Amino acid sequence: MPSSFDFSHAPFDCLNANERKLVRDTMDIAYYPKGALILGPDMVATHVHVVIKGHVQHAEAGEVVSVYGPDDFFAARAAMAGRTTSVLTALDEVITYMLPQSTLRDLVAGNSQFSALLFADMSRRLSAVSEGNKNREFLSLMMVKVRDAFIRKPHFVDGQTDLVSLCADLSARKLTNALVNDTGPDGQPRIGMFTTTDLRDALLRPTPPHQLPVREVARFDLIAVTPDTELFDALLVMIRHRVHRVLVRDGDTILGVLSQLDLMSFISNHSHIIALQVQQAADLEELRTAARQMDGLIGLLHKGGVKIEVISTLVSELNSQIFARLWSFVAPPELEANSCLIVMGSEGRGEQILKTDQDNALILRDGFEWPGLDDVARQFNDALASFGYPPCPGNIMVTNPQWRQPLGNFKATIADWLLGSHPDGPMHLAIFMDARAVAGDVALLQAAREHLDKLFGGNQALLARFAGAIEQFAEPGTWWDRLTTLRGKDEQTFDLKKLGTFPIVHGIRALALEHHVDALRTTERIHQLAGRELLDGPLARDLIDALQFLMSLKLRNNLRQAEMGEAAHNQVRLSDLGTLERDLLKDSLAIIKRFKQHLRTHFKLESL
Repeated sequence: MPSSFDFSHAPFDCLNANERKLVRDTMDIAYYPKGALILGPDMVATHVHVVIKGHVQHAEAGEVVSVYGPDDFFAARAAMAGRTTSVLTALDEVITYMLPQSTLRDLVAGNSQFSALLFADMSRRLSAVSEGNKNREFLSLMMVKVRDAFIRKPHFVDGQTDLVSLCADLSARKLTNALVNDTGPDGQPRIGMFTTTDLRDALLRPTPPHQLPVREVARFDLIAVTPDTELFDALLVMIRHRVHRVLVRDGDTILGVLSQLDLMSFISNHSHIIALQVQQAADLEELRTAARQMDGLIGLLHKGGVKIEVISTLVSELNSQIFARLWSFVAPPELEANSCLIVMGSEGRGEQILKTDQDNALILRDGFEWPGLDDVARQFNDALASFGYPPCPGNIMVTNPQWRQPLGNFKATIADWLLGSHPDGPMHLAIFMDARAVAGDVALLQAAREHLDKLFGGNQALLARFAGAIEQFAEPGTWWDRLTTLRGKDEQTFDLKKLGTFPIVHGIRALALEHHVDALRTTERIHQLAGRELLDGPLARDLIDALQFLMSLKLRNNLRQAEMGEAAHNQVRLSDLGTLERDLLKDSLAIIKRFKQHLRTHFKLESL
């Protein structure tokens, strides 16, 4: 067999060296002309195939269920059983690698992850994919450059500064080290470093600290790295020279100090460094720098195999800190104390990962007025846009007076959304239902939410109208058609939000409203509904699996778009998906179909 077989695609990417050699030694190549029957019910299934060229149609009981293209594999289950009820046909000229049944059985028996990826149910397959990625997490993070880690800004002191004055300065700045500007014995300028460890040694000297210049105890044999040094190499430098800090130099310019603690913190939890930068930001520019690192963090975590819910939780927490810090910069303390800044939609639920659009609002205390509110709102939304959070196309932002009102007016607006004829009323209610406070008086949001609950008051007609939005994005035909379309220039795309995550998110949101579930995150709502036996346990588990897969697929798609210089969107081409991804997408959509039918029955939507 040619040595060019690509082991980077699942499930073959989890094979060890010996297993890969077994594949190379036993695999063969097959050729099929257009229209040829590759496998059918009357044929013995002896091989699993991996497509090199062409497309293969998979039909069950006369219905096309999939089309396989280059790098896809098929007939694995058939090869294990030795027979099939499927019909697999060459749609054009097809060339495949063929892995014999005996080899396949050896791989399945000896490699549980390979077996899980081939044959397990949805949740086990997702777990297997995640497990395979964990082994790459440390490596992917360590290949990051020093410039991407947290480099502490340099603080310089003169070499003549006495230790008492220096320690007072460090204490006021909450620092533990300083760089020392000095002139060496040869008359040339030199840079040294003083740390609290040096203070310990200095106290053992006979000279009183207030008379001891820092040049006498600082170390001038400093080690430096460049901002383009990989973190792994920077760590090796620290270990090799037995130091805990290195200078970061870009030519003659000292950018700052990288400590071993910050380096390891970055590797173990990059989010900690961003949180520290947000907390220490002294102005909008420093806060912007921290916010701009978010997409890099997301890419690293995703490549490292971190689970989607962990990523979304971290991003949600960091976003909240960024929003709150920004609000503290632009909103006077009196305004902050008499209002509640909220985020909504996917950001409110903690499910927005990459920066898409802003969904924010401001609830003011009744009777409180602030003459410069328009300017504060503009500064806030403009700053977020400069941080990389695009303005909301629907203008759901604090600059819009509809989303910046006193509590009493806000309650009236909510009632109009629910009971009036406003065309966007149901969707505005849905967005507000996911509201989360990030700054100010949380009680204002709680009062508005309690008002919404009272308005519904268990009214099944209103609940049904609200839940009916699950049909908003239904399209002609079936999702089956989309998944089985032969790839080509006219290939249709699939909207991961409208046809994927939205029916789950909104359906669960409607059930949460009906049953007074306070959780915001969709998975938490599902857990609470299932825990109270208001949602079938197996369906709850399947919905969580489907939602997390769709969120992962959306993130992967958006990161790919970013690499290609495209604006992030929700459309995914099936030709960009591997066999496993298409199988999981089909599983997810089958779950969504079952859930929507449950909602139709529960809320009696057919009768509306």
